[in-house]
Amino acid sequence: MTTATQAPVTDEKGHIDPAASLVGAAGAAFVPVQTRSERPASFDPAAFGVPTGQEVNWKHTPLNRLAPLLRDEPADEDAITVTVTASGAELAAPLREGEAPRGTVLIPEDLPSAIASHRADGAVHVRIPAEAELDEPVVVEVASAADAATGELHRGILHVVIDAGAHSRATVLLRHGGAVALAENVEILVGEGAHLEIVTVQQWADEAVHAAAHAARVGRDGLLRHVVVSFGGGVVRVNPSVELAGAGSQALLYGLSFADAGQHLESQVYLHHKGQNTVGDVLYKGALQGASAHSVWIGDVLIGPDAVGTDSYEANRNLVLTDGARADSIPNLEIETGDIRGAGHASATGRFDDEQLFYLQARGIPEDEARRLVVQGFLTEVVQKIDIPALQEELTAAIEAELALTAGATAAGASE
Repeated sequence: MTTATQAPVTDEKGHIDPAASLVGAAGAAFVPVQTRSERPASFDPAAFGVPTGQEVNWKHTPLNRLAPLLRDEPADEDAITVTVTASGAELAAPLREGEAPRGTVLIPEDLPSAIASHRADGAVHVRIPAEAELDEPVVVEVASAADAATGELHRGILHVVIDAGAHSRATVLLRHGGAVALAENVEILVGEGAHLEIVTVQQWADEAVHAAAHAARVGRDGLLRHVVVSFGGGVVRVNPSVELAGAGSQALLYGLSFADAGQHLESQVYLHHKGQNTVGDVLYKGALQGASAHSVWIGDVLIGPDAVGTDSYEANRNLVLTDGARADSIPNLEIETGDIRGAGHASATGRFDDEQLFYLQARGIPEDEARRLVVQGFLTEVVQKIDIPALQEELTAAIEAELALTAGATAAGASE
C-alpha cells in the first residue's frame, strides 16, 4: 500500500507554509502572510476589510477600543486643530490625494491608514529647502478641537508630508494632545546627504485613540533619526516604516513609552535595508505600571538582496513596575544576502534589577529613591537621544510624574 504525499507549499522566497500544504476538497488553500515584506498595501480601504484580530498585524491590538478608526467615513468637522510653526522651513500648499510627493512613500498597509489616505482633504506639506540648516525645530501641534465633555470621541483624520531637501539639516517635532480619535499618516522624504530628526510625542488624554502610520525613504548618504514618545492616551499605535534606499543611508529609530493602568501603547517598526552599506539602529524602551497596562513592540528588519555591507541591530527592553502589567515584544530579522557587516536583535522584559537596588541601598539610598533612580536611568538613555534640550527636560519631568504615581500606589497598598 502506498500513500501519496504532497510537497510543502512554498512562496517565491522559498518559505514553507504548513497551513497552505493542507488543500481542501475544492483545491483551495489559505496562504497567510509569512514575512513583513509580503504584507499587502493599498490606497483603497475596501482592499483591507475590517480586521478580526487574527491578522498578524492586529493580534495584540484591542480592536474594540479602536473601532472609531475602522469606519470608512469622513472625519468629524473641526475634530482637530493643526498648528505649524515652521521657522526656516516652508509650509507649502496642502497636497491633494494623488498630488506628489504625497503617496510616493506611504502606501497604506492597514485599514486606518488607508482611510486617512483616502479621506484627508489636503496633506500638511512641510518642506525643508536644499542646503538649509534650521536652528530651531519645526513644530506641528495636533490638538482636539471639540469638547470632550459629551463623552463621545470625535474622529479626526490627518496626513502630513515632510520633505527634506538634499544636504539639509532639520528637526521636526509632532505633538499630540487632547481627547480625540485620530487616524494619521506621516510621510517622510530624506534627500541625498540630508539629516532629518522626527520626534513624535503622544500626550493624549486618557480617553483618546490614535493610530498612526509613518513611512520614510532615505536617500544616498542621508540620515533619519526617528523618535516615538508615547505617554498618554487610551490606545496609541504608532507604526514607523523606513526604507534605506540610497547607498550609505542611515536610520536611527528610537522609542520611549510609559503605560499606566488601562493604557495600550503599541509600535510596529519596519526597517528595510535596500541600498548598499546602510546602517540601522533600533532601540525602544518602555515602562509599565498598573492593572491591564499593556505595551506592544514588534520590530521587523529586512536586509534585501542588494543591501551588501549592511550593519543593523534592533533591541526592545521593558521594565514592569507593578503586577497586572504586560509587555509583548517580538523582534524579527530577515536576511536575503550573506555579504553584510553585521545584524542582530534582542528583546528583554523584566522587573527591577535586584543587584542595582542592593547596590544603591547599601550606600544609604532609601528603597523608593533607589527604584526611582533605576527607572530614570533605564529610560533616560532614549531621552538623551532627542536633540531638543527643552523637550529632554520636559520628558524627564514627565517620567518623574509617572514615578510619583507608582510611589503613591505602592504606599497606598502598604497601608491597607
